Amino acid sequence: MNDNETQLVERLKQGDTDALAEFIELHRARLIGYIEKNLGTALRRKVEAEDMFQEISADCVRAVADVEFGDRDPFSWLCQMAQRRIIDAHRFFFDAQKRDASREIGLSGGDRTGQAGLVNLLVASITSPSAVFSRDQKEFRLQEAIAQLPEDHREVIRLRYVEGLPTKQIAEQIGKTDGSVRVILTRTLKKLEDLLGIDPTATG
Repeated sequence: MNDNETQLVERLKQGDTDALAEFIELHRARLIGYIEKNLGTALRRKVEAEDMFQEISADCVRAVADVEFGDRDPFSWLCQMAQRRIIDAHRFFFDAQKRDASREIGLSGGDRTGQAGLVNLLVASITSPSAVFSRDQKEFRLQEAIAQLPEDHREVIRLRYVEGLPTKQIAEQIGKTDGSVRVILTRTLKKLEDLLGIDPTATG
């Protein structure tokens, strides 16, 4: 590990989300390799490793401030977070008795009720007439928040959660990099979760 990466890791261990994002991108190929190795044949038919990578990155950004790393290698923590998300994905896609098939609109919430609820609200906000949708106060606040997003951020949210496109395809459509699209998704979801007081790890 060179001096620059050593400094990066120290910032990461202090809960610096920008340092975490840089560390994840630095080890992107390695982490995607770990994800691909652990997805399994059946799950690979349902989700791309690249999309799983984005979801894991979002999980890590939300959790890093509360992690006590000590001497622990941050990459091992990324792998642990990846394994949790992979387990969630198996439940999400294959435990048919516990979920409605209509929830298969991307991997964003796994079987975590909090974030799945946010995705459902996002879809309704984008696709429903405002006068009807805004009768609920939480939904109204979400509509207002979405309206304040930059146009390209709104388009990324729409393409991902309404159209169900993978991040690579979104990047091609809007002329940004795949990494930029993942950052937009991560930060926007976190901002909306905070606004609505949604706990993404809630189970009901």
